[in-house]
Amino acid sequence: MKIAITADGADLEAKVAQKFGISKYLVIIDLDSGDFEAVPNPGASAQRGAGIQAVMLTISKDVKTVLTGWCSPAVRHQLATNGIEVISGLSGTVRELVEKYRKGDLQKQAEAEVESAARRRRIDRGTLLQAAESSARQFASLLPILISVILLIGLFNAFVSKELIASILSGTPVLDTLWGACFGSIVAGNPINSYVIGGELLKHDVSLFAVTALIITWVTVGLVQLPAEIAALGRKFALVRNAISFVLFTGVAVLIVVVFNLIMGYLC
Repeated sequence: MKIAITADGADLEAKVAQKFGISKYLVIIDLDSGDFEAVPNPGASAQRGAGIQAVMLTISKDVKTVLTGWCSPAVRHQLATNGIEVISGLSGTVRELVEKYRKGDLQKQAEAEVESAARRRRIDRGTLLQAAESSARQFASLLPILISVILLIGLFNAFVSKELIASILSGTPVLDTLWGACFGSIVAGNPINSYVIGGELLKHDVSLFAVTALIITWVTVGLVQLPAEIAALGRKFALVRNAISFVLFTGVAVLIVVVFNLIMGYLC
């Protein structure tokens, strides 16, 4: 029976090479006769296909086991397909590994590696199932929101006309911002809905001031939820918080649009 050991040198005292594909030598040892030969590895130059060249050399020498520091999964698969066992994670000299292999110590290590790999696959499979279940739960929780978004777009296009919007919004940045902030403060729902309404308003030629104010106040001011907020946090706190948020974030909306226009003007 022959084994191959990746080595940095051409004798039994050479150190074990840490990478199968680009090791300088493959020391082929006949365990029955004790004879060995050190064959230069054609893939030692680390050129493309180095691993395959080392695999072909190993197969041609009728080797049954490869001892090395590290072997890539692809190369390991190629060797295993040709009936060659790979034991990796090894260090020391060639002579030391031969002695350990004769005693059966390395075979025990190989069995431990196989068991560890099987355990990792089981863990990975369990993790995959958990991830799939988590993704399914998240999708189920998002499904009502997605349906509401689709319905909202349909209702908006059906009942809101350009004429209606034009009768409310004058096109003046200050007034449009105030109207957008008022609308965003009154309505309720998932924040995603504000993006949908904002997008539809932009299609109806509503100014960016109004749309930005709507989106920001939608998530910061909540007049519809005010009774619940008063019950939970107190009347004074709830009223002051909403008032400050309305004034502050209306100004923030204006600032955002001004900065955005400046950046776009610079880029264009």
